[in-house]
Amino acid sequence: MKNGFATLALIAALGALGTAAAAQDTAPATTTAEKPAVPDMIMGQADAPVTIMEYASYTCPHCADFHTNVMDKLKTEYIDTGKVKLVFREVYFDRYGLWAAMMARCGGDMRYFGIGDVLFDTQREWAGSNDPAVVVQNLKRIGKTAGMDDATIDQCMQNGDMAQAMVETYEANVKEDGVEGTPTIFINGAKHSNMDYEALKKLIDAELS
Repeated sequence: MKNGFATLALIAALGALGTAAAAQDTAPATTTAEKPAVPDMIMGQADAPVTIMEYASYTCPHCADFHTNVMDKLKTEYIDTGKVKLVFREVYFDRYGLWAAMMARCGGDMRYFGIGDVLFDTQREWAGSNDPAVVVQNLKRIGKTAGMDDATIDQCMQNGDMAQAMVETYEANVKEDGVEGTPTIFINGAKHSNMDYEALKKLIDAELS
């Protein structure tokens, strides 16, 4: 998480992404002077007694492993039963991770976590190319599978104002919370590193008891 990443991410989002997705050489123009809102993505009941905040990147292999081995059990046992609220915060280590998050947010609150499931489950497939244009097409296919059309996806993924707001929000959040790697988990404000489900379960149960 280097200080210069915001510039790198914006160049990638507005340059390579604009070229690959829109088949043009110029970056898309921003459309509004007002900074877009970048809300946390939340799953679960607002009044759940335990809040878990997860910082994760869609291109992080450890995050994909955490998703595969932990999230389904966490959702079934704690989130769906009203015991835990999950607050998901995206981390952008690279341009592919930023693009994936932009596409996932394009689906709206109702589809965000479903798209996120696909991004983590198929991480090696969609993010495995060194060619940005191929990655863009892979992401667009995931978006279309979620019910979006090309025009909607392109509009979201070429939104320069949103890309800048997302990067600025990400950098402010990780600085405030002292996040240095992913996944990083906060349980009712207490910071933890990556863990398996049994370790997470013990910490949650301690908060509930």
